[in-house]
Amino acid sequence: MSYSTIKYEIHDGNLLLKLNRPERMNAVNEEMYSEIAHLLHKYSKDDAVRVIILTGSVRIKDGMEKQAFCAGADLKKHAAGERTQAQKRKYIEQAHETTRLLYRYPKPIIAAVNGPARGAGTEMALACDFIIMSDEATIAFPETGLGTFVGGGVTLHLPRIVGLMKAKELIYTGRVLDGAAAVKLGIALSSYPMAAFLDNVIEFAADIARKAPISLAMAKKHLQRSAVVDLETVLQLETDAILACMDTEDWQEGVNAFGQKRNPVFKGR
Repeated sequence: MSYSTIKYEIHDGNLLLKLNRPERMNAVNEEMYSEIAHLLHKYSKDDAVRVIILTGSVRIKDGMEKQAFCAGADLKKHAAGERTQAQKRKYIEQAHETTRLLYRYPKPIIAAVNGPARGAGTEMALACDFIIMSDEATIAFPETGLGTFVGGGVTLHLPRIVGLMKAKELIYTGRVLDGAAAVKLGIALSSYPMAAFLDNVIEFAADIARKAPISLAMAKKHLQRSAVVDLETVLQLETDAILACMDTEDWQEGVNAFGQKRNPVFKGR
């Protein structure tokens, strides 16, 4: 299968998976979710792959590099209002299936956040075993500023990482964290200058890849089990909450304002 929204390469036991819609800051759509799932399933039992590194591709514009991990959902398509209620639910459930796959994948996964991570990008990163950021990269939960709601298990994962009160602050305000701030809160394991970023991620992945694969799979399975009481219920509740938001005028206002590069005016309806 050829891929149009992702790229990948395998070196020394590491599979480097790059989100590849740089013209849209690697924003996710249905095709990208499908391709991520296809690639992960393809290598889930391949002994040549020990560790997955999930990162973003880089946009080159006017000779300048613009880093991006994943800007979230492709709001241009959302704003068009072409989806039925059933199609909206299918899209959210597809997104949740991807985060579920990342979280339960039998091999370690590192989210190498090279640039801005928002919305669905942050959800995918939190579902990975580790987040490593460049110093210049940022991570945030902007949903309340768009009239929507977090998904992907964020309401379960984030409080367990940073505590309930700090999770509320980050989700209520949409506060943007750079690499150093994310490390301080425990969201990211480490951060590095961009010039040394990927080399350090690969070195960390190589250290893991040298360990026994079955032992790693067992460690991941049981550590994840200890952290999650009922992920399925959380994902279902988040699906319902997102759908409820998407039926509001405020949601349409949020995505319209985003596309028009203006501040939204929310009316609570």
